[in-house]
Amino acid sequence: MQRLTVEGIRQEAQLREMLREPAQSLRRGGLVAFPTETVYGLGANALVEEAVRRIFEAKERPRDNPLIVHIAQDDQLRDVIDESQPLHEDAVRLMRAFWPGPLTLLLPAGARLAPSVHPGQPLVGVRMPDHPVARALIAEAGVPVAAPSANRSGRPSPTTADDVEADLGGQVDWLIDGGPCPIGVESTVLLLEPDCARILRPGGVTQEMIASVIDRPVLYAADAFDASSAPLAPGMKYRHYAPNARVHVWWGAPEAIDEAMRAFLLDAVQDDEVDEVMVPALIAPDDFVRRFGWALADERQAALPADAYAEELARHLYRLLRAFDRAGATDVLVHGVDPTHGVGAAVMNRLYKASAGRVRWVG
Repeated sequence: MQRLTVEGIRQEAQLREMLREPAQSLRRGGLVAFPTETVYGLGANALVEEAVRRIFEAKERPRDNPLIVHIAQDDQLRDVIDESQPLHEDAVRLMRAFWPGPLTLLLPAGARLAPSVHPGQPLVGVRMPDHPVARALIAEAGVPVAAPSANRSGRPSPTTADDVEADLGGQVDWLIDGGPCPIGVESTVLLLEPDCARILRPGGVTQEMIASVIDRPVLYAADAFDASSAPLAPGMKYRHYAPNARVHVWWGAPEAIDEAMRAFLLDAVQDDEVDEVMVPALIAPDDFVRRFGWALADERQAALPADAYAEELARHLYRLLRAFDRAGATDVLVHGVDPTHGVGAAVMNRLYKASAGRVRWVG
């Protein structure tokens, strides 16, 4: 693996020059891990089946789990979608409003795409990342890039180059270090249906933002996904985002959250049938930590700014889950957020999957 650091560089011409070799590798079938505004992606030429299959092998990813295709400019759409089917006007509106940005649209798949990009599905997820390194790499490669998160399948997604190296260091040809990812959770995946727009995976573009652009109801996909069907989008079917530690989430009134967390810890201490000694970690707003006197070891406690807690939790969630694993935590206690608006929907979606459903509302 060759690692190239471009953190802090924003000028496109300079980036394209520095990224020439990894872009050539990408075009010729190599695997290149690179930063986006959401998480680090593991990229392959979306038009080459052998290259795309390397993604599934490197990640140990189920073969029916589709990939998102990344483009750098609008004219690359012709290589990705079926141009015989005109784009819906709402799709065009959403592209104009949120591209580049963390919105993936499901569109009719074109014949040039490698079949493994959208296994058994007529639609393919497409987005234009809002990160100068990602767009410079894709533009220099001159091909659309299939890129899921650059981690072992099921693990927390990587938001730094070190996370990528820890999971996939021996599996990639190039690792581009562009610094930490600013958003921290994956893109919103949106399906335009005849009478509504359906969010299959919440992300950085929120329900409210989408509804402000198009004149149709914007709904979430049903929580219970039929596991016997092939998934339309990443993150719908399989265990995702999970650390080695068990994750437990409570949301609601702060007093009730504190009481529930302490009762959980007390029950664990008093359970004679459990041989393992619990080593807890905590993620919570800083005012919650101060108010209720939480004082775990520094490496197992994260007090995030209360005035922007949902956004900070999104940005740091995966990093913290990985850090708590390294600190030896067995259980991570998380102060959740309201999932009904804003980025809270994306955060709680990831926590629901990372915790295997251990999410509780407390009054």
